[in-house]
Amino acid sequence: AWPSAPRARFLRRYLVQLPGRLRPSAPLRGRASELSGRLRAMRGRLCSQLPMFLLLLQPWETQLQFAGPRCRTGPLDLVFVIDSSRSVRPFEFQTMRQFLVSLLRSLDVGPNATRVGVIQYSSQVQSVFPLGTFSRREDMERAIRTLVPLAQGTMTGLAIQYAMNVAFSVAEGARPPEARVPRVAVIVTDGRPQDRVAEVAAQARARGIEIYAVGVQRADVASLRAMASPPLDEHVFLVESFDRIQEFGLQFQRRLCRKDLCAEGGHGCQHQCVSSPGTFHCACNPGYRLAADDKSCLALDLCTEGTHGCEHHCVSSPGFYFCRCRAGFVLQQDQRSCRAVDHCSFGNHSCQHECVSTFGGPRCRCRGGYNLLPDGRSCQAQDLCNGVDHGCEFQCVSEGFSYRCLCPERWQLQADGKSCSRCQEGHVDLVLLVDGSKSVRPQNFELVKRFVNQIVDFLDVSPEGTRVGLVQFSSRVRTEFPLGRYGTAAEVKQAVLAVEYMERGTMTGLALRHMVEHSFSEAQGARPRALNVPRVGLVFTDGRSQDDVSVWAARAKEEGIVMYAVGVGKAVEDELREIASEPAELHVSYSPDFSTMTHLLENLKGSICPEEGISAGTELRSPCECESLVEFQGRTLGALESLGAGWRGEGTPASPSGFLNRSLAQLTARLEDVENQLATQNGSDTSLSGRAYLLVSPSLAQKLFELGGAGA
Repeated sequence: AWPSAPRARFLRRYLVQLPGRLRPSAPLRGRASELSGRLRAMRGRLCSQLPMFLLLLQPWETQLQFAGPRCRTGPLDLVFVIDSSRSVRPFEFQTMRQFLVSLLRSLDVGPNATRVGVIQYSSQVQSVFPLGTFSRREDMERAIRTLVPLAQGTMTGLAIQYAMNVAFSVAEGARPPEARVPRVAVIVTDGRPQDRVAEVAAQARARGIEIYAVGVQRADVASLRAMASPPLDEHVFLVESFDRIQEFGLQFQRRLCRKDLCAEGGHGCQHQCVSSPGTFHCACNPGYRLAADDKSCLALDLCTEGTHGCEHHCVSSPGFYFCRCRAGFVLQQDQRSCRAVDHCSFGNHSCQHECVSTFGGPRCRCRGGYNLLPDGRSCQAQDLCNGVDHGCEFQCVSEGFSYRCLCPERWQLQADGKSCSRCQEGHVDLVLLVDGSKSVRPQNFELVKRFVNQIVDFLDVSPEGTRVGLVQFSSRVRTEFPLGRYGTAAEVKQAVLAVEYMERGTMTGLALRHMVEHSFSEAQGARPRALNVPRVGLVFTDGRSQDDVSVWAARAKEEGIVMYAVGVGKAVEDELREIASEPAELHVSYSPDFSTMTHLLENLKGSICPEEGISAGTELRSPCECESLVEFQGRTLGALESLGAGWRGEGTPASPSGFLNRSLAQLTARLEDVENQLATQNGSDTSLSGRAYLLVSPSLAQKLFELGGAGA
């Protein structure tokens, strides 16, 4: 039970407030005074009847808001910590909500005035709304009126810890400590805490939080005193019921509504005066700091503090700073970092090839193999053919920092990259092994077929010339057409285009076995070994085989088959080298993808085509026969005619003297070859070779004379 004196004191305060709002009549005031006197005389006997008496006064109580006009309270960070344990009955919780709403209406609420937050607790803590959530009083009242109690235990210490670590954090909307805005916590509870409060409350006070402890009914006075800030008589309130909690509101309002010392003047602040309950402090505008007298302000040199973040230069002004870049740079969007001016992006550099941006402006640059002209913008190709001994047999073409040799139409560039031969005169049995596995994909398989046809275009396809067969492999092997089926290039190309994609695994070893055992058999159209027609196998693949290739690759080479391996994409180099003949540099080709494999075409053409000359598969006639001599004379005269055309400028050879010397050397070699054949067939009868020579000598002499005269 409460002592009688405090009850009487509360009653007197309560009755004094009545004239402020209700203005009761004189008889009513007299009756109240009489009741007060009787209460003092009979406080022991009426102790049990006092709650009923206060309940009878409830109609007046509910009309008592906060007397007097709303005062200017100055900026605060105010957090209400509300006990919503199961001991708080519903109508009492409603009274507490009304108390919060009434107290809000007496405050200057706003982002730059008082910020309000509310948390409730029982066995756990719940944030109703943080300090930075609402800036309008109406929004706060709406959130408070919809508040639902937790109805569990009473963990007051946990609630204080949450308020200290979370509710008063800058992240929740509290202003930073350097703003010097008072932080106030109002704790309302009706029971004894179920956890320790003294230690955590001391920590909160040490962090600058001013704590008001309001106890209702069964609240533990010792716990309230342990929580509250000093002086305790101004921060500890004990009321006998939730109906009387308005009494705390009146005193709390009077506590906040002290004189606004800033409004009265005389504060001496140079920039800003910030009012707090009963005191004030000076503040400075942004870019200034408070001087030692705590009133005047000094301009900050934000650049010298080293926190500006400017990449190049920092320019300081009172209250602010800005970044500036060196010449040739511009400030980026972050207003701190700098980037070089891209003069080329303006589009007025007029460079023929490339534009390079420098600090001084744009500069033109030529691509590889070109020289910049004196105008500083145009580029001219370097002609290496005129400056180096290129060694091309027919024609040299400059390409930037390099050059390449060209051969006449229907001639093939040889492996040395300089000499030429006529591929169409050779005889080859060529079998193409094409990878049709699912990793190739349909669109790439079409590129492979197109690539095969480009090779066919360069071959002399005929029953007597080059024969072509095609085998596709995946998880199994399928002969698309054998060597002896088609006799023209057009027929072969049409058959290649008709090949359908298999789309399965990659059994390269199985395909090699099929080629060795079947594709080069006479039944499949291969010519007999006695004719010594070269046998060539060309393998296209895009990945590692799922079976072993070593056994049948070696077997193919033992059978005299010249093996070429073309890898695309994920093809494995070691496996390609195992398939191909030696040397690997001439028999292995690789392309990173199917769309770029056409660059392999020239190398494959030069490798597959046999050397020009009398084919091993051609029946050798006696050089003494008239037909042999006439054939030799015709071929020689044709070579001389080509030589003469080149010398006269029709073929435009790159080096006339070199061209003449090489052509004459080739012609001499052919003559010696015929003479050797004649000597072989007729023993040491040199007169026969002499007669043969005399038969062709006049025409040859005439041609050589013409060439010699032109050369002179």
